[in-house]
Amino acid sequence: MNTNTIERSLSRFQFPKLAAVALGGLLLAGCAGNPPNEQFAVTESAVRSAVSAGGTEFAAVEMRAAQEKWKQAEMAMQKENYDEARKLAEQAEWDARVAERKAQAAKAQKAVEDANQGIQDLREESMRGMQ
Repeated sequence: MNTNTIERSLSRFQFPKLAAVALGGLLLAGCAGNPPNEQFAVTESAVRSAVSAGGTEFAAVEMRAAQEKWKQAEMAMQKENYDEARKLAEQAEWDARVAERKAQAAKAQKAVEDANQGIQDLREESMRGMQ
């Protein structure tokens, strides 16, 4: 096999790879210029769910972080800084999800404590009845 044949074989395989890389780069660049409307909808839903779950009461720090990042994301969106808006909206979503889970865990813990107290009250009442 001579050198020209090897070079032609390599160029035949490299061109599609280079074209794919270039196309991928263009697609990523195109996405960066679009408003993150879908992410904003997801984030808004996550923040509302966290508030409904009691995030402001049981996970105040996480909830405050989510709301602050959400406001920053909205400001970045108004300035058409879509990359920053998307990043902040994603962070706000995850902070809200943490707040929601923390609130759910706190409520579950309170329910366990209430149930244990109820059991203790029943035991004490049954012991009084035996005397």
